[in-house]
Amino acid sequence: MTKPPADEDPQNRIVAVTLDEESIGRSGPDIEHERAIAIYDLIEQNLFAPDGAESGPFTLHLAITGNRLMFDIRREDGTPVVAHLLSLTPFRRIVKDYFMICDSYYQAIRTATTDKIEAIDMGRRGIHDEGSRTLQERLKGKVRVDFETARRLFTLICVLHWKGQDA
Repeated sequence: MTKPPADEDPQNRIVAVTLDEESIGRSGPDIEHERAIAIYDLIEQNLFAPDGAESGPFTLHLAITGNRLMFDIRREDGTPVVAHLLSLTPFRRIVKDYFMICDSYYQAIRTATTDKIEAIDMGRRGIHDEGSRTLQERLKGKVRVDFETARRLFTLICVLHWKGQDA
């Protein structure tokens, strides 16, 4: 009997996500809303297959430690699988640009024309896609994720960055 490919295996998925409370600063309702939606959507549908690990399901704890992003991956019962530390350097410019365009977007939805809002939103999605592709590249050889999973994880990385946004 052959095992189905990971992307067809419902066990290669995240069933719970937590963010390190020490890494998260105070944020406004817009950021909290993005965080809640990203976690909900991520749990509902994702592909998450750590290389070398048997199938999950998995839990994921995200944190920023120093200048690194930590992916603490465990089995559903809490048994450690692997912890990956990724440099934040490749994400800094993308996250900064994403925050700037999100600020513009949230201001625009209150006062701007529909055309202006759509143009800003297109730019926002483009930067978000760039961050998602960067995350997929950084996870290559460590954890296989599909693009939609990478998008939701990138949103959570941005939430973690929020604390250090002014730094």
